[in-house]
Amino acid sequence: MAVDLTETRAAAEAAARTWGLGLAEPFGLSRHSYVAAAGTDAVVKAAWEGDDESLHEPDALALWDGDGAVRLLARAGRVLLLERARPGTDISDLGQDAAMAVAVEVGRRLWRPADAPFRPVAEHVPRWLANNPSPLTPLAREIWSSFDPGAGWVVHGDFHHHNVLRHGDGYAAIDPKPYLADREYDVYAWLHNPVPYRMTRTDAERRIARFVAAGLDDRRIRMWAIVRGAYLASAHDQDVLRSLLD
Repeated sequence: MAVDLTETRAAAEAAARTWGLGLAEPFGLSRHSYVAAAGTDAVVKAAWEGDDESLHEPDALALWDGDGAVRLLARAGRVLLLERARPGTDISDLGQDAAMAVAVEVGRRLWRPADAPFRPVAEHVPRWLANNPSPLTPLAREIWSSFDPGAGWVVHGDFHHHNVLRHGDGYAAIDPKPYLADREYDVYAWLHNPVPYRMTRTDAERRIARFVAAGLDDRRIRMWAIVRGAYLASAHDQDVLRSLLD
């Protein structure tokens, strides 16, 4: 869904002037934020006012402090000055096994015990299920009714191939939507990326196995995948829906 970023852009430009920075043209793929390079080593990002999921992005970046994610350099409200990942290419071109190895490595650095100001994701899931129904919704509600979701870990929230960039000799995550949840909450997006990709049961099982080998719980991965898939996968994502039902 396209949103009007006019005010968001104005906030980014005002903050950049305060920091004494000029902005390049915005990056093309951002739909709910205004993101532009500021020189060669920094990026200015302003979240769209209506993007509630990224509300605590700066708090998560401050917590991680450059370990597993790009570093937060400064902030002015919801406008962030971020370290720029170099070379900055995402890992969508990696083979499945190599990408999963990176996912586990970066995930282990991001998943940390935490509490306030981060919000328990369980408080939001019922609303998301109600607002975005799909063929998976009845099963997701059945699972949710007997689910005891955790709230002890800060999670990235939108953790997948396109949000992990090459940075120096390693990798850094970008664009978190942080909540308090189980670590297993973050696995779902790895099951049907990178775009374009047709999710299959065989590949999903291989990917789940990599996270389980890293210490995550197999059943909770599957429960979260059904619940998140119910409100994130559209009715047109037949491969995703079929694989999740399997």
